[in-house]
Amino acid sequence: MKTGRLLPHPIPYQGSKRGLTQRILPLFPRGKVRLFEPFAGSAAVSIAACANDMVSRVVLSDANEPLMELWKRITCNPYELISAYKHLWDAQLGKERLYYNQIRDEFNQNHNPDFLLYLLARCVKASVRYNSRGEFNQSPDNRRKGAKPETIAKHILGASRLLKDITNVRHGDFREAIIDANPEDIIYLAPPYQGVCNRRDNRYFEGLPFGEFVAALRDMNRRRLSFIISYDGRTGEKTYGNMLPDELNLRHIEVEAGISSQGTLLGRNASTVESLYISPALLKRIDSSRIDKSQPVRQAQLSFL
Repeated sequence: MKTGRLLPHPIPYQGSKRGLTQRILPLFPRGKVRLFEPFAGSAAVSIAACANDMVSRVVLSDANEPLMELWKRITCNPYELISAYKHLWDAQLGKERLYYNQIRDEFNQNHNPDFLLYLLARCVKASVRYNSRGEFNQSPDNRRKGAKPETIAKHILGASRLLKDITNVRHGDFREAIIDANPEDIIYLAPPYQGVCNRRDNRYFEGLPFGEFVAALRDMNRRRLSFIISYDGRTGEKTYGNMLPDELNLRHIEVEAGISSQGTLLGRNASTVESLYISPALLKRIDSSRIDKSQPVRQAQLSFL
């Protein structure tokens, strides 16, 4: 199974599910499916599913419009994006902090997706932050200049080769993103988590009230949709958020997610255990042994370069 760091990763996002794909992909039914990822972020699950030849089509969506415009560039115009990133990276040299602040200010005015890629590559530990006005306000990592253009180019081209021609990129509310989903599809949901640290800045472009999410899942069950959810969990002895209610009849499993990136930012070294939920419709499509097989696997050697 091709997973993790062996796959292209063009958008550096703290909280990316890249490390969990080896636990998530075994929960897919056999045969190719159409995959919806309505909280797309770094699209780690879609990239891994494409690399393992598990999908026929992909639908990526997110509430963050500049992010989805960036994904359109990756899938449709990768060489233009590579050129734009190189221009930004070269222009910063010798004035990195000042230039970063300038690009951040301009991005908050014009929402240029090229600028977003540069900011993600330069900001502290790829830890996105938005203020109450929805403006990107994370600081730069002053110890480095961001991924080199040739590195970014390899990841962009690798992702583009996997996703082009089979991917529909959308922007908006997750409920609208899956409006045309049917019982034969697979939906992977990684909504904003309930439990985050107390701080002024917001990790998420847009929040999602717990009650609204539960109501949406109830409707998805009514439609007999097959879905997998990554939602909260625990770090060390601290548990985040409420469990999804029993009325939804979801199968709950816990998976090791490694060292908490958020904890690392705060100077702590704690392992994270994340919750996965499997819908009743999906449970009927997979053998119970598929859940047992959702274990760490030895990564195959893969070159996406």
